[in-house]
Amino acid sequence: MKNFLRAIKIVFRQRLTIAGLITTSVCVAALWGGNFGIVYPFVEVVFKGKSLPVWNDENIAKSEHALAELQQHLASLQLQRERQTRDNTKQIARQIGLTENQIYLERAKVQQARWLKGWFDQYAPRGVYATLVALVGALFVATVFRLIFFLANLFMLEKLIQRTGFELRNLFYRRTLRLGVDEFDEAHTTTLMSRFTYDMDALTQGLHMLFGRAIGEPLKMAVCLAGAAYVSWRLLLLTLLITPLAAYLVSRLAGSIRRHNRRAMEHMSDLYAHLAESFQGIQEVKAFTMERRERRRFHETSRTYFNQSLRIALYSAMTKPITELIGVAMIAVGVMVGGYLVMNQETHVLGVRMTSEALTLGGLLLFYGCLVGVVDPGRKLGDVLGYIQRGVAAADRIFDMLDREPTIKSSGNPLDLPKPHRELSFEHVDFQYVEGQPILHDIQFSIPFGQSLAIVGPNGCGKSTLAKLILRFYDPAAGSVQLNGIDLRQLRVRDVRGRIGVVSQQSLLFDDTIMENIRYGSPLATDDEVIAAAKKAHAHQFILEKLEHGYQTQVGERGGRISGGQRQRIALARAILRDPEILLLDEATSQVDIESEQLIHRALQAFIRGRTSIMITHRLSTLALADRILVMDAGRIIDLGTHDELLGRCELYRNLHQIQLRQSA
Repeated sequence: MKNFLRAIKIVFRQRLTIAGLITTSVCVAALWGGNFGIVYPFVEVVFKGKSLPVWNDENIAKSEHALAELQQHLASLQLQRERQTRDNTKQIARQIGLTENQIYLERAKVQQARWLKGWFDQYAPRGVYATLVALVGALFVATVFRLIFFLANLFMLEKLIQRTGFELRNLFYRRTLRLGVDEFDEAHTTTLMSRFTYDMDALTQGLHMLFGRAIGEPLKMAVCLAGAAYVSWRLLLLTLLITPLAAYLVSRLAGSIRRHNRRAMEHMSDLYAHLAESFQGIQEVKAFTMERRERRRFHETSRTYFNQSLRIALYSAMTKPITELIGVAMIAVGVMVGGYLVMNQETHVLGVRMTSEALTLGGLLLFYGCLVGVVDPGRKLGDVLGYIQRGVAAADRIFDMLDREPTIKSSGNPLDLPKPHRELSFEHVDFQYVEGQPILHDIQFSIPFGQSLAIVGPNGCGKSTLAKLILRFYDPAAGSVQLNGIDLRQLRVRDVRGRIGVVSQQSLLFDDTIMENIRYGSPLATDDEVIAAAKKAHAHQFILEKLEHGYQTQVGERGGRISGGQRQRIALARAILRDPEILLLDEATSQVDIESEQLIHRALQAFIRGRTSIMITHRLSTLALADRILVMDAGRIIDLGTHDELLGRCELYRNLHQIQLRQSA
């Protein structure tokens, strides 16, 4: 519940909208009660052949007569008190107190009737049928105003919740982007998507119910309860004796609904994960004819979610009959006791006073109408519980993600680093993704600014991990990565990454134009600068000649509308436009055709001058660009030197070189 309250605090930032929402809710509730209140003048005035002025004059005369009798009775009691013994005096004093209270109430009635008299005499019709028409007209006008306030209430409610959802989604996205790469691996994209969509919808629906029905319906109930209490507050208390049982049962259901909603959201995350996995791997699914297996897996996951949803539906549905049954029980008690009072013109039931004076038929019907006015909102509140409990469960999952602190943070007192740096170095670095499974062991080397270093070795030896440590996607378990002798952890993360340009094996292009994909990372670059970078990457020609809309061509999801070689050249143009101090190439030419490889090689030959270049590769053409070559195996540095030096002394390098020669032959 604590996290749901945090979401409510976000809602309360819109104070004016909330004020308008509450105002319109109060107006709707008051007019809702007025619809039931009009029963009384219909029964007691029109159906008895009277007009409002005549009925009011009769009430004044009746109240004045009753007041005169009460005053006489009070005077008589006061005389008796003077003549009686001490014990009798106490009893008479109690009677005097009751009589004085009745006099006070009767005077209030007289004052109210006299106040109404001036209004009725001036504005109310004299004829009986004209009075009927006036009452019907008043009912119609009140209904029109109620609907106007209701529409305004709905609009403000939607504005309130949609604005809150907007802020929550932005906050969630902003906080998610702060997470480290390792936390994305841990949380999985599909889990994030589930919380961003399904859970966020559940939370906003819960807030919608809380600030909608949970405000409006209780206000309607309060107005109707006030009307019933005006008729007879003692009779109302009698009818409400059964409500604590309903409150207990509903509270027990609330806990079950919240628990099952939390499990259902976890199962929905599993559904997202299965969909993403099967859709992204659709080629493998079809190539190995595994459609039946995937259908079966999806069916099992979906069945689990289905069963959980049925439990939620059952518990949520149980709230409706409970609230409705309690409502009917209230009305039944009111009918039996109220009917007894009216039929026998009594004020007591089983010796307990229910009313100060005998109920009229109009008063009883007004009491019943108010009870009905309580039951209907109470029935609607049965839906509120399920939605709010679902929102509570969703809030826990959403704020659990919002509260995560990124594992990679900028230093509290970051140091400034001059541009360009003098040296990039690894100082006795150890690293592991999983506890107890080391990837790198005592890595130590340095690269002076302006030098190019190639890193080679068998698959899984830790080459790409070095690049991730330079980008500070991860921090070493021991040792440090340094620029100018300063640990990267003492620098701003933005400052470190702002010096680096990356071209990886699977360079991602966004579903945007060629122009914007090259500009990605350098948002202030002009179109001319983008085109100049494309020319340096040997991408300009194919963009103009092979793409229908040139630089305005949409590349599609993940760049799927263009070839792999074209994607890599666009990614290289993006890195060139950034003009980085450090260029990281992680198998940048491993999956491109020979023509694209040669073009990328020519582009790199010119671009790497005057900057630090780190090339993770096994291509001979790329090795030729390197000043030095670092050989790795099983997370350790085996050797470091030039191509000729390594051929002469490093057996692993010779073997890797021979394999490449055979593959390129």
